[in-house]
Amino acid sequence: MKKIKNITLYAVLVSLTFMSCKHKAAEKTIEKTKPNVILLLVDDLGYKDVGYMGSKFYETPNIDALAAEGIKFTNAYAAAAICSPTRSSILTGRYPARTGVTDWIKAKFQVKGGDMTPLPEYEENEGRLLRTPSNPYWMENSEVTIAEVLKDEGYFTCHIGKWHLGSDVYYPEKQGFDVNIAGCDFGQPGSYFDPYASKRVDGFPTMKARKKGEYLTDRLSDELANVIQNNKDKPFFINMNYYAVHTPIMGKPELVDKYEAKTAVDDQDNAKYAAMVEGVDHSVGKLLDVLKKENVLDNTIIIFFSDNGGLLGPTSNKPLRSGKGYPYEGGIREPMFVYWKGKIQPGSLTDLPISSVDFLPTICSLTNTPLPNHTIDGRDISKLLNNEALSQIPLYWHFPHYRGKDIVPYSIIRDGDWKLIKRYEGNEFELFNLKDDLGETKDISTEFPGKVTDLNNKLLQWLKDTNAKLPILKN
Repeated sequence: MKKIKNITLYAVLVSLTFMSCKHKAAEKTIEKTKPNVILLLVDDLGYKDVGYMGSKFYETPNIDALAAEGIKFTNAYAAAAICSPTRSSILTGRYPARTGVTDWIKAKFQVKGGDMTPLPEYEENEGRLLRTPSNPYWMENSEVTIAEVLKDEGYFTCHIGKWHLGSDVYYPEKQGFDVNIAGCDFGQPGSYFDPYASKRVDGFPTMKARKKGEYLTDRLSDELANVIQNNKDKPFFINMNYYAVHTPIMGKPELVDKYEAKTAVDDQDNAKYAAMVEGVDHSVGKLLDVLKKENVLDNTIIIFFSDNGGLLGPTSNKPLRSGKGYPYEGGIREPMFVYWKGKIQPGSLTDLPISSVDFLPTICSLTNTPLPNHTIDGRDISKLLNNEALSQIPLYWHFPHYRGKDIVPYSIIRDGDWKLIKRYEGNEFELFNLKDDLGETKDISTEFPGKVTDLNNKLLQWLKDTNAKLPILKN
C-alpha cells in the first residue's frame, strides 16, 4: 500500500512539474511576442526642425527615412510649451493641470541653499498683477508611469538622458525604471562635451565621464546600444530622452563647419544648432543599426516626439507662430511619427490633433497592458496606426505662470479647427481658426463672440475637472 502511495505521489509531482514547465514556457512565448517600445524624445526640437517636416537647412536623413516607413502626425501637441510638464504628461497620461507640474522644475543647484522644502502655495511676483501657483520641485512618486505599468507586465525598463522631474529621491528608478543613465534634476548639461561640466555643475551624478571631449549625444547613443544588446531577450521599454537640442548650443566641430558653409533657408541658419540636430539624426541611425543587428527591429515600436516647440533664436518654427514657452502653435505643436514594421503602412499620415497625454494609454493598448487605476486624461489612439478613423476631441493646456516680459499666465483649448487662448492678465482672449490661419496672424475673437463664450465655458469646466490651480489677483 505504501509503495502504491509513493508511486501515486511521484506521478503527481511529475505532473505538476510538467505543468509548471509548460506554464513557464507559455509565459516565455508570450513575453517574446510583446513588442518592445522605444520613445525618442528630443528636447526643444521645433515643428520644422527635421527634413520630413519641411526643413531645407537641417539634414536628418535617418529620421526622414524612418518617418517615411511609419505614420506621421501633423497635429501632434505637447501638453505644455515647456519641458517638465510635457515630460510628466507623457509618462503619466495625465494633463499637467492634474499632476500640478505646470512649469519647468528647478534643479537642486538652482535653489538657494539647495533647500527643497515645498514652496508656499502661491508666488507673490513683485511688480506683477497676479499671485501665481508655485510649481513643485518634483513630480510626485505617487504618479503611476508607463515604466511602472510595463514593468508589472514583465518588461525591462530603462531611462536614458534628460529626466528633469525632480532630485534624487524622485529619479527614474523611483518611478519604475530598472536602469537610469544620465537622468537627474538637470534641465540641461553643463556642457555637451565630456566631462559635461560647467561652473555650476560637475557633470552628471548618474553617468560617469568616460572620454574627455566625447560628445554627449554620441555617448547616450552608445549607452542605448549597450542596453539593447544586453536586454534583447525580453520585452523592453526604453525612454530615450536626448538633452539635445536644448541650450547650451554646442555642436561637434566638423558638423558646425559643414553648416557654416551652407546658405540659410526659411530663417534657419544657426550652424551649431544644425549640428546638434544632425547629431540626433546620427543617433537614430545608430539605433536602427543595433536593432537590425540584434534582430529585434521587426518587433519594436519607435515613437519620435519633442517636449515643446523650438527655442526662438537658435531656430525658426515658421510657418507656425512663435516658439518655446508661448501659447501659439510654434510653442506646442511638435514633429511626431510612429514606426512599427509590418504593423503600420509606410507613408501613412494623419492630421487628427493628438496630445502627449495620449502616449500612456496608447502604449498600454499596443502592449496589452492594463491602465493605472486612476484618472487618465489621454486616450488610446492606436486605431490611427491602422489608418482607422477616430473622432476629434478638445485638447487643453494650462500655464498659470509668468515667463519673461511678455508671457503672462494662460490656458488654451483647441476644439476642431478653433483655438482659444485665455489670458489671466491683459487682453483676455485670442481666437484663431487654424484651418484658415495656421500662422495665427489674425485674432477673430471680436468677430465670433459666441464661439469665444462656448470655448471658454468648455475650458472653465476642464479647469474645474482637473482641479487646476489658477492665478489670483493681489489684494
